[in-house]
Amino acid sequence: MVGDFNKYLNPSLDKFPTLHISAPVFILLGIPGLEDVQCWISIPFCCMYIIAFFGNIVILLIIRSEKSLHEPMFFFLSMLSITDMVLSSSTLPKMLGIFWFNLREICFEACLTQMFIIHSFTAMESGFFLAMAFDRFVAICNPLRHSFILCRKNVLVVGISVVFRGLVFFFPHPFIVRSLIFCQNNIIPHTYCEFMAVIKLTCGDSSMTKSYSLTVASLMGVFDLLLTITSYAFILHTALKLPTKQAGLKALSTCTSHILVILVFYTTATFTFVTHRFGHNIQPQIHISIANIYLLVPPMLNPLIYGVRTKKIRQRIVHVFYSAGV
Repeated sequence: MVGDFNKYLNPSLDKFPTLHISAPVFILLGIPGLEDVQCWISIPFCCMYIIAFFGNIVILLIIRSEKSLHEPMFFFLSMLSITDMVLSSSTLPKMLGIFWFNLREICFEACLTQMFIIHSFTAMESGFFLAMAFDRFVAICNPLRHSFILCRKNVLVVGISVVFRGLVFFFPHPFIVRSLIFCQNNIIPHTYCEFMAVIKLTCGDSSMTKSYSLTVASLMGVFDLLLTITSYAFILHTALKLPTKQAGLKALSTCTSHILVILVFYTTATFTFVTHRFGHNIQPQIHISIANIYLLVPPMLNPLIYGVRTKKIRQRIVHVFYSAGV
């Protein structure tokens, strides 16, 4: 159906006439060069998705049912879990459809929607990490005012602000892409509608579109990361000033889960960004595999890390399984 990958990388303009925004479908190739093993690749991807989806559902149910977890940190964790579920669900089902059933077609509107969800919910995930870092900062550096500063009303305002920011800054994205003229072909050598892969199908000058996407994503990511690092710098400074070493370690131990998930998120994000923007000599299948891992690994690891490292959640999970006789 799709044929040789190289044929699509250097198409003839006569064979693939100009496509305007009314183009009915794009064709997703999956992972070019690995067509013969895509069925096997789908197994770990599917397992990661199942763990991410049901793991985050468990986190949500436990936080909702356990009143002792009705604290700002866990409210933000609930928001992060919902974001992870939407983010992983926006790509993985379609990816499995490509790998298992050769369902490569995706309509133009669905492609734009998928692109918007990926960008906006990734921004939300970064924002919720910052909110959780701020919660730890207030809890350790100004504990007497924690309940006042992060009351439920303020937590709700922060959550809405993070969602609003992600939606507003990337809302123009689909409309900007929609205004472009597509030529050459409608073949996307990817497992989902990744922004740069779609932009490469356009003819004419798309530099403004690329600049907007790169600028917004970079500024938002750098802003969140710098504030998160600043929060933990103050936390470390405060912990070192506590009267005893044990008190300092206890304070820092409340941050370990959050630090781990932040490292996973920003490490995979940075690796994806660097290889995609500057690794021009890297094989396409490596680019695409890393891009898929970036959208699947953090949502999978977040509930696992919090489930293992957070005592209250771990105890609740053990209690549920013990009561069920597992």
